[in-house]
Amino acid sequence: MSNLCTLPNASSSTFIFNVHAHSPLLNFYNVGCGAVSVDFLATVAAYPKPDDKIRSTSLKVQGGGNTGNASTCLARLGLNPRVISKVADDSQGRGILDELQADGVDTSFIVVSEEGTSPFTYIIVDNETKTRTCIHTPGYPPMIPDDLSESSLLSAMDGASIAYFDGRLHETAIVVAHEAARRNIPILIDAERPREGLDDLLKLADYVVCSAKFPKAWTEASTVPQALVSMLLRLPNIKFVIVTLGKDGCIMLERSVDGPSMEEVDVDSLLESLELRKNKSVSIPTCISSSVAKLKAEGIGTVSGKLYVGTAESIPPSELIDTTGAGDAFIGAVIYAICSKFSPETMLSFAANVAGAKCRDLGARSGLPYRADPRLASFIQ
Repeated sequence: MSNLCTLPNASSSTFIFNVHAHSPLLNFYNVGCGAVSVDFLATVAAYPKPDDKIRSTSLKVQGGGNTGNASTCLARLGLNPRVISKVADDSQGRGILDELQADGVDTSFIVVSEEGTSPFTYIIVDNETKTRTCIHTPGYPPMIPDDLSESSLLSAMDGASIAYFDGRLHETAIVVAHEAARRNIPILIDAERPREGLDDLLKLADYVVCSAKFPKAWTEASTVPQALVSMLLRLPNIKFVIVTLGKDGCIMLERSVDGPSMEEVDVDSLLESLELRKNKSVSIPTCISSSVAKLKAEGIGTVSGKLYVGTAESIPPSELIDTTGAGDAFIGAVIYAICSKFSPETMLSFAANVAGAKCRDLGARSGLPYRADPRLASFIQ
């Protein structure tokens, strides 16, 4: 945000993909509905024990929230993101708006409450384990559908190429999602964890990106591959689902059109075979894919699809600063890739590169790369 505070030492596809389309996307608009906030990030040598008193090694105050972060990522990559959310007319709320605007995010659809408090998050970044712990305080009063006028909703959706939802502000989100569906605007859902109203959003989704724990928690399947099959069976509109696995990369299941001579394979066995093909000596993100097949999940069912395994960048420990917002960076890059019609393999490698760049700085936004970043040159021409 404009008053950023950094105190070091202070204490191939049936659907959307075309590998050759890499033209500038400056005329593409996307709408994000969900969380924006302020992050108070404190790095510590090691996570404190109960009743400890410790000192931070650095402090940074920066904008956060899944939708705010992903939208910032998209703005830096060259898209025109619009955000639907809510803040209060306090110093934190004004800072949230200023920082998003400075990055080129359209904040004109963010509701500003005259009273109340803006959302914020305390984040402890553990230098020893390279993990972060988040303690979030929601804003008040919460956003409700009546906060967003019909004219604002229609204006926000005008010309949009894709709509993104992080699962928060669920009552407003479902109204926005229904308008997107009415206009045949593709919908991507960030399924971080089960939330109130998320199931209704998932029914409208074209694409889903999940956290590591979500697929098994939502489907009660015994393995992640089986859970992904279950999700495609339960959500027939979904074109693909991705589960992000941190340093272990990601897995993507893409729906395919049934063919008469498709081989039926066990999805767990297929994933194992793809994992064996990983080249662990390569530090840059790569992607391995299966052939289209009938993927069987024992006790769940069968879906025609293609499985992809994407690797994460192998970042040297000396360069790995903070993983806060890495998932948001990945999602922002996936949205960019959908609009840019990247192939699935290119999309997953691109998203891993963007997320890896983010992890080299403190906070969810400081490390987000810009369109001209040399690290993205092979993807953006």
